[in-house]
Amino acid sequence: MEIGQQIKKYRERFGYSQEYLAEKLYVSRQTISNWETEKSYPDIHNLMMMCTLFDVSLDDLVKGDVKNMNLEKIKKEMDFWAWMMIIFMGLGAIFFGPLMYFFRIWGYVIILIILSIGVYSSIRIDKIKYKNDIDNYDRIVAFMNGKDPSEVKTTKKRDLVTSILSFVFVVGLFIIIASLSVWVTYTFLP
Repeated sequence: MEIGQQIKKYRERFGYSQEYLAEKLYVSRQTISNWETEKSYPDIHNLMMMCTLFDVSLDDLVKGDVKNMNLEKIKKEMDFWAWMMIIFMGLGAIFFGPLMYFFRIWGYVIILIILSIGVYSSIRIDKIKYKNDIDNYDRIVAFMNGKDPSEVKTTKKRDLVTSILSFVFVVGLFIIIASLSVWVTYTFLP
């Protein structure tokens, strides 16, 4: 993201028109338009005044693209651990019946190891989420769609309901798959 896009983003976030921002900075509306289209660039004095108006640091205003590059790295790491969690939790559920049937007590140990890898992956995802302030469903969806998660506003009640429903869905799905695995194994094997 370039400086012009950053100025426009913050201006719109605060609901300022180009005219209003121009008045505050003692420049013309055309100057603001030129900054946003990057036909010209603000001087340091105007940048500092915009930082005050937008309540952001100079780094945030000027280096928005650095933050986006960091978001891509975080997204790749989160995608990796999400796939690890899905794969190992899925394998644990699918092979629950056959491992119990063929390996008895050792089957439980193998299942425990497989599920432990899935749980470890989910813990890594949680650490990434909390470290980067993407701790609720709406922010995660915004993040996965390439948007800034800090711009998403939700309520505590919605966060709690979403967390509970997600947990119930995942655990329910695991129980259904594991139960089917046990049923198929003990029904169709001698």
